[in-house]
Amino acid sequence: MTPPVPARSEVWIADQVREAPAELRRQVLRDSAAITETDPLPDALAGAGWSALGRALARPSDRSVALDLLTADALITLALLAQAEEHPEDLGQFAERLVAVHSARA
Repeated sequence: MTPPVPARSEVWIADQVREAPAELRRQVLRDSAAITETDPLPDALAGAGWSALGRALARPSDRSVALDLLTADALITLALLAQAEEHPEDLGQFAERLVAVHSARA
């Protein structure tokens, strides 16, 4: 049986984090594993980033939140990069929307 071919977004994400520290790379790949080809990649990555941030905020005094914070940062950065590659003309609007979502959650 032929193994499944990775989705285009999965390959793109893996390529972006290939030089990241191993633990961070694994966490980013785990957190983005549910992204499908029908999901707009920038939005899906941002959603995964908000989830990682939510995990960190749920345990503010636990030292293990460092990986979740780094993962959230990486996923939001990847969301912005994906937006810049797919629709650079809308990057400013996308970034403003991310700030608005974050502000509404705070």
